[in-house]
Amino acid sequence: MNNELTIYNSLSRKPELFESKTEGYVGMYVCGPTVYSDVHLGNCRTFVSFDIIYRYLMYLGYKVRYVRNITDVGHLTGDSDDGEDKISKKAKLENLEPMEVAQNYSNGFHQMMEVFETLPPSIEPRATGHIIEQIEMVEKIIENGFAYESNGSVYFDTLKFDEACRAGKVGENVFYGQLSGRILDDLLAESRDLKKQNEKNHPSDFAIWMKADESHLMRWNSPWSVGFPGWHLECSAMSTKYLGEGFDIHGGGTDLKFPHHENEIAQNLGSCGCSPAKYWLHANMLLMNGKKMSKSDGNTISPQELFTGESPHVTQGYDPMVVKFFMLQSHYRSTLDLTDLALQAADKGYKRLMEANRILQAISIPEGEANDKSAEIKQLMESAVADMNDDFNTPKALSRLFELVPIINSYQNKLDGYDKLDATTLTELKKFFANFLFDIFGLKDAMGSDSNGVGKSMDGLMELVIDLRQSARENKDWATSDKIRDTLQALDIQLKDGKEGTSWSLN
Repeated sequence: MNNELTIYNSLSRKPELFESKTEGYVGMYVCGPTVYSDVHLGNCRTFVSFDIIYRYLMYLGYKVRYVRNITDVGHLTGDSDDGEDKISKKAKLENLEPMEVAQNYSNGFHQMMEVFETLPPSIEPRATGHIIEQIEMVEKIIENGFAYESNGSVYFDTLKFDEACRAGKVGENVFYGQLSGRILDDLLAESRDLKKQNEKNHPSDFAIWMKADESHLMRWNSPWSVGFPGWHLECSAMSTKYLGEGFDIHGGGTDLKFPHHENEIAQNLGSCGCSPAKYWLHANMLLMNGKKMSKSDGNTISPQELFTGESPHVTQGYDPMVVKFFMLQSHYRSTLDLTDLALQAADKGYKRLMEANRILQAISIPEGEANDKSAEIKQLMESAVADMNDDFNTPKALSRLFELVPIINSYQNKLDGYDKLDATTLTELKKFFANFLFDIFGLKDAMGSDSNGVGKSMDGLMELVIDLRQSARENKDWATSDKIRDTLQALDIQLKDGKEGTSWSLN
């Protein structure tokens, strides 16, 4: 079986065999949040997707430097060169310093990432902390002839850049619009109504440094004006500083392909003649009830509303791990439709896997010889790894785990020859199941399990409850026995009486 990792590269629009720039090491940059509001559920899906990619690369043995930035200046309300700075606008509305706004929503973002059990990045640079690097990159781009100053602002010259690319003077087989598929002539019509077009040589040119007017709260001295960096420039400067002029993976949401990522590529090529990343990965959008989320249409839900159930779009609250499990059921490059029915199904599926892991980890190591069941188990484990090696296909890998659930249950009940399973296979299965659930998928057992999924605290509590119920039955105290059973059922905990005693599971 081929265990080599294949990644779909948005730049080439095809799957490619992954080969890191330096053997055993991976440099990965992911565009982080603009911290002017609470992180929304679609962003959470993107960051969960790249957290799993980060985790899986480490599972394969790579040492990963994962850089995810914080945008705290320069991202305008128009997502281009038009509008007011998003953080400055929020600061004025709330009568706060811009950095108070940025700090507050950065804290909230980090807390939500912890709720979803994502790992922190290796480095989390802020745009305001790298103004010097951004000014230096602007100077290099001007020096190379791909930018010009106009009325104190500096613009990237897309026509000159594209001409140089097509003449083979910048990189190999590159041109402006390569990532997004946009054509320069089409951009003329799209941008003719934006402000400051009279300052540009061509409507598709974009700002890499912007002169600040008197109303702008964040500003720095530069060779061209008192101003602030362009949104696209920030990621180019910070990724280069921490990962070098050419690194392995650049990721973000599919909505960032244009203009953000397209302009990043142009800036890096314009400053050093090298593309920032070899592989470009994009996570797709989150829908709700078959439509794009929209506040104006009321078709939206916040993470907190999803957890508490305080929304007309859901009939109950869902544990963050259930929501994360739901996200895993769709490939990161596919759209994901959030519905109450889909979340209910995810709730059942999540509980089933966690119960299977608790059963599995509690099974004692047997004495026996390997049989055909061992081969079946090993094939499913190998298939799950192959699925993850196929562009991080979490839904297919999850399906392999579900195929293992009846095998685990059969082994617990010593059915169909599973009592003869050899100790080596059982040990490998225990490790595999825990690795995928907790180390790769980043789930945790909501019933309070430890890192191996054993759930010692919960198991101990349930043993006490089962003992109390057994004592009540022996004393013919049927009222107490029934009350314990009914209360547990209301909590979605099922008791199973068997020859070897009573066990419990989540419904």
